Amino acid sequence: MTGNNTSITVTRTIDAAAKDIFDLLSLPAKHPSFDGSGMVVSSTDTERITASGEKFVMNMHAEAMGGDYVMHNHVIAFDENKLIGWAPAQEQNKDEPAGWTYVYALNATDANTTEVTLTYDWSKVTDDKLISLFPVVSAEQLEDSLNQLAAAVSGA
Repeated sequence: MTGNNTSITVTRTIDAAAKDIFDLLSLPAKHPSFDGSGMVVSSTDTERITASGEKFVMNMHAEAMGGDYVMHNHVIAFDENKLIGWAPAQEQNKDEPAGWTYVYALNATDANTTEVTLTYDWSKVTDDKLISLFPVVSAEQLEDSLNQLAAAVSGA
């Protein structure tokens, strides 16, 4: 794990092909199966993410956010089987991400092993009401996301 005042990065080797991992990451409906934060509830988006610039919606829950809420995620990084990332936007301003991102980088070390790096970055948050909340997700929760991703891709 690495981090600074505005980002946290965690890495884990997963015994699966990069394509199989990317298939899970690029399907929003599967995101609750590997969310270590416990905030992602569901997504009605059944279409696979295929390019930067796309958007998908997540139903979320966190007591700190007042219970149930919705996030509109803007895909900011996409390189099939290698890189995928998104910038969440809040319901009230769904066309403008609020300044934090989640990016997964996949590095295939061989046909059935992939090093996965997850970076959570909030360096572009400018809303004073939001800045004090960060980091909302801890390094341990990000590590748990990678552990759950490994379990989900293996079918465990």
